[in-house]
Order: sequence, then C-alpha cells, then structure tokens
Amino acid sequence: MKKTLAAAIMAGLSAACAPDANTTDKDEQMASDPYLWLEDVDSERALNWVRGENERTLNVLQSDPQYEALYAEALAILASDERIPYGKISGGRVYNFWRDDTHVRGIWRRAPLASYLNGAPSWETLLDIDALASAENENWVWGGADCLPPDDDKCLILLSRGGTDAKVAREFSLTDKAFVADGFAAPEAKSWTAWLDGDTLLIATDWGEGSLTTSGYPRIVKRWRRGTPLNTAETVFEGETSDVWALPTVKHAADGAYAFIIRGLSFFESETFPMGPEGVAASLPLPRHTEFKGAADGKAFFVLNEDWSHQGTDHPKGALVAYDLNSGAAELVFAPKYRQSIAEAALAKSDVFIELLDVVVGKALRLRRSPDGWVAQEVPLPDNGVVSLVSASGDRNEVLLSFESPIVPDRLIHVSEDNAVRTVDAVPDFYDASDVAVEQRFARSADGTEVPYFVMGRRGVLASGGAPTIQYGYGGFLIPILPNYLTTPGRPQDGALAGKMWISRGGVLALANIRGGGEFGPGWHAAALKENRQRAFDDFFAVSEALIDTGLAAPDKLGAIGRSNGGLLMGAALTQRPELYKALDIGVPLLDMLRYHKLLAGASWVGEYGDPDVREERAFLEAYSPYQKLEAGKPYPRVFFYTSTKDDRVHPGHARKAAAKLNDLGYETYYYENIEGGHGGTANQEQLAMRTALEYVYFMRELMGEAAP
Repeated sequence: MKKTLAAAIMAGLSAACAPDANTTDKDEQMASDPYLWLEDVDSERALNWVRGENERTLNVLQSDPQYEALYAEALAILASDERIPYGKISGGRVYNFWRDDTHVRGIWRRAPLASYLNGAPSWETLLDIDALASAENENWVWGGADCLPPDDDKCLILLSRGGTDAKVAREFSLTDKAFVADGFAAPEAKSWTAWLDGDTLLIATDWGEGSLTTSGYPRIVKRWRRGTPLNTAETVFEGETSDVWALPTVKHAADGAYAFIIRGLSFFESETFPMGPEGVAASLPLPRHTEFKGAADGKAFFVLNEDWSHQGTDHPKGALVAYDLNSGAAELVFAPKYRQSIAEAALAKSDVFIELLDVVVGKALRLRRSPDGWVAQEVPLPDNGVVSLVSASGDRNEVLLSFESPIVPDRLIHVSEDNAVRTVDAVPDFYDASDVAVEQRFARSADGTEVPYFVMGRRGVLASGGAPTIQYGYGGFLIPILPNYLTTPGRPQDGALAGKMWISRGGVLALANIRGGGEFGPGWHAAALKENRQRAFDDFFAVSEALIDTGLAAPDKLGAIGRSNGGLLMGAALTQRPELYKALDIGVPLLDMLRYHKLLAGASWVGEYGDPDVREERAFLEAYSPYQKLEAGKPYPRVFFYTSTKDDRVHPGHARKAAAKLNDLGYETYYYENIEGGHGGTANQEQLAMRTALEYVYFMRELMGEAAP
C-alpha cells in the first residue's frame, strides 16, 4: 500500500508483445549476437540453460553454512503476522490484502473503520486466494481489486497466473462473497478497467490485431455495458499506434464521478481527456509532462513536471495545481521549495494531503481551501523518517499515513479532520536496532553536483570504518529511493531485512539518492534522461568513492545492488568501474540497451533512455550499453544475476545473455532464474525469502569471506 500512485502505475505497466517479431532483424542480430537464442523465453534450449545455471548456483549458495539461518530470518520477517495490515478506506470500512504462513497466496478482507482505528480490526474474509487456486487448479496470484463506491458491493478482482503483469478481471459481489455469474469478465491481458457506473465499465485491453501500441499496451478504450459480450463494447477513444498507451480512469468523489482517458504519448508525456455523458471531450490544455492525481469539486489536480504558463500565470515545475473543468482556470495548490519535492498527493473530501520530501526526509502536509487560496498545515509527525500516504477517502477529511525509518518500525497513523494524530498500529522490532544509526551524508559527483546518500550500521562500525558495505541505487523514472523499514514486497535494502541479515553481522548499508530519481523533483529526474544517463552512473560512483575515501567502506569490501533500472546501473558499474566493486547483485535488469526497445515493454521506455533506431540516440546508448561492453581481461567481480521466466515487463533475456557471455569469456558468475513471479521475481513470501537469503549469502561470501559470521 505504501507506494506512490505514479510508481504504482509504472510498476503495473508491461507489454504482451512477442520478444521480437522481425525475423530478418533477428537473423542479422544473430550474426553479431551468438546469445540471441536466450531471448526465446520458453524454448527448451533456453530453459535447459536456465536449469543448469540454477542448479550450479543453488548448489553453492544454498550449501553455504549461513544460508539456512538467513532464509529463516528473511521468512520470519516477510511472513510475519505482526506486520501492519495496511488498507484502503472506503465507505466506512478498511480493505486489506494479507499474506502469512497459513495464507501463502493471501486473503482479501475488510473491517469496520472504527474497529480498525481502535487497533482491534474485526476482519471479515472476502476471498481466499489459496482456496480459489486450489479449487480452480490455477496458479493464481492476487492482482488487486477495484470496487465501485459508495456501496462497494460491485468489485472487479484482478488475478494473474504466476505473478505476471497480464491479468484476468472478474466481477465479485461483496454481499454474496462470490464471483458474479454472468458478470463482467475480461480474459488475460494487460488491461485497465474503471467503473463508470454499476452497469458500465470503461476498459482498455487487447482487442486483437492492430489494437496495441508499438509498446504493446492498449490504445483503444471502450464502454462495456452489463449483459453484452466484450467484443460488442463501444469504442469511446482510440490513440495512435505510436503512442505508449491509452487508459481510462474514473475518480469517485463526494460530488460525483469524474471520468478521464489518459493518452500516453511517451512514458512521461500524456494528454488528459475528460469524458462526459456525450463522450470524450477535447484534451485539457496542460503541459504534457504532468501527473494526474484525482478530481473533486469540479477540479482536476495535477503535479507539473515542467513549467506551465496558463492565462497569464506562471506555474513552476514540481507544483500541484487544480484545473477548473468548467471555467478552464488553474490555481496553484502547493509549490515545493528548493530541495523539496512532492512524492504523492491524495484527495480527501475537500482537503488535499501531500507526501513531501524535504532533502529526502519525509513530511506530510494538509492543504485546505480558504478564501485567499490554499493554506498548508504540517501534520505533526516524528522527524527524520519516511512518511507515506496510505489511504484517503473521498467521503471524509481524514487520512491514514505511515512513518518509518531503517531503525524505526512502521507506524500506522490516523490524522483526523482537525489534524489530531493518533498511532493506530505499529510493527514490532524485527531486529535489535538499539546500537544502529542512520546518517545522511553527501558526495560530490563528477560535474560538481552534491548527491545525498544514507548510511546505516552499528554505531561502532560507522565510527571505526573499514566495514563490508552494500550500496543500493536506482536512479530512474522519477522514483525516489527512501530509507524504509520494510516495503511490500520486501527488498534486501529495507531496514528490517538489512538490519537483521547484514547490519547485525557487522556490515554497512548505503542508499544512494542519485539523479534520475525523484528525490528533488522533476529537475533531478530530467538531469539524467537519455544522453545524460551517465550522470546517474557518475553520481553512484561518487557515492562509492566517498564511502571508501571517508574510510567507512574497505576498498576490497564494497558491493552494490540494484534491480530493473537499477540493474542497468549495476551493469554500468560492472563495465565502467569494476575495480570499485567486489560484488554486484544485478536483479531483473536492463542490460542490452541496443535491443531493449524490441523486448516486451521496452519501447515504452524510449522517453527515459532514448531510441536505438535513431542514429544520434543510438550513439549515446552504444557508449554505455553494458551487454555490448562486456569483454575479456577486465577485473570484473563475481556477479550474482537473478531474473524470472515469467517477467513480462523486463525481458529475462537481458540477464541470461549477460551471464552466458561472461561465462564464455571465462568469468565465474552466479545466476538464478525463478520460473514464476513476474517482474518482482517471486510469487510468494517463501520464494522472496529464498532469493533474499541467496543475495545475502552471496554478499557474505564475496565481502566477508566464506567463513562469515
């Protein structure tokens, strides 16, 4: 639940297109790329290679004396029933999805809001995914639910097979606690749906040949009426094949429902089309780099990712603005100051809540309309932590927040209409942090830019230095890297897992807030786009050098970890500065930047990286593409790769080809590919605990020695 809307949308998008349908191009590529066959995801030859690599890697890492203890530690945290049941407020209830050791796939449940806020929720199970999977003999993984307010009886349940991004949608009745016979049901695809009313859906899906963009996303939105076949749904909007996607969204506020079509021109550029009873209207006159945050009281709210001059008024990038859907006027709701950024915004009944980053430290603001404009009031919360908006409801001016830091377990906080703050629930300590400290420091990048980073370790270790250190980074897609205690799904760099599995054994963790992310708003992101990607890499290297130069990290005991776009970062670290790192954990990565746009969802990221089919852009991609840069005779560390066969977002061929190439060049690698699990790489907590244990065993062997404590 603790995830920004923008990040959630980004994380949910992927394509269903084939790895590469251009046979001629494939033949040409095969001549220069002998590992192209590994892109054929489910071929027996490729899967035999995967099985062999898995067996070799698991034989080593799982036989390490530390593995069983690390697995038990990870599973105890990830499957603990003492986690906070974060939920969504709607209609006087809180809805929560819950996994534990008796509900491996999970249960969807709800409780009255009053009982939830009193710390003793009276849970009512709505759907048991374990029982459903068993009854239907399907490997179902929960994909979420979309219910129609205010009554919330009609819901669409999203389910995927094995954790892929492709999902089926099935109508579910909360009154009957059962799927609706002859109700709405959409087949497996990358789809977006939204309730227009109780008998009508807006849906964007794969309508057949020619209905997807070149990125593999839906470009056609239709109105689907109850009781009619899906293939008879009425087209209400059609984008271009060259777009990235077209998706419907309906915001149900206290004063009614607001329907919009979002046309994605690139990953970051979009047009917003209001939809009324007479159909889709003209797009709003907004800049293309905006993030839609909701609608209420006749206004649509957007965060600007570029400067905007409208009707004689200049609005700065990074600001939250409200656009009047009737008059066309725009007003400034909130503008962050220098080194601040809006991480998220949520609309309540009439107030707006903002999750603010202030030099990467979290705060929360309540914005309330007054005759003189919007007035900001800070929510009184603890200092020096991560603040996340959990849920706001359109029928009340209150909000659920969370507060955490790597050494402070999550706290669920309720903020009332009068701004009173009350802790509703808190996670127990998953490790002993009494002697652990977190410090924010700054490094100087190659171009002089000051780059913040956090370090975490035992106080004595931070003071004495020379410690085995793991450095984490991402640097892309406007996503900030924050010092969390425990996220969902858990990551090795989360404070709880790192504290228990690494810090307690004498290690240090560093989180690098490099350019390309959203730590300081859209400018921080834009600074590392396309031809400027090297800045993100240089920022990461600068933090590594600062860790060594200050004596905190021993020069021969520095490792790094990154996944997805962070896997690309790790690929750059491997090929550009191999002497800096003694271990690199590279997860579900992008590595072949000359073919990434031809693989799964890759074409949608051209706005971030550039287009390899454009000569000028191919030139700067060739300058750093890690896969092509791998060569013999370099001081590469022993790398750990992981990916998933079922990843239908970032193609597993990236990791496969890089590992195979390194092996044939004579380098020893570790490689693990889960057969299911989607882009997250795992389908349940046991699989996640296993992979987390593998990662920390790897770091202990490489940075602490095989006789690690």
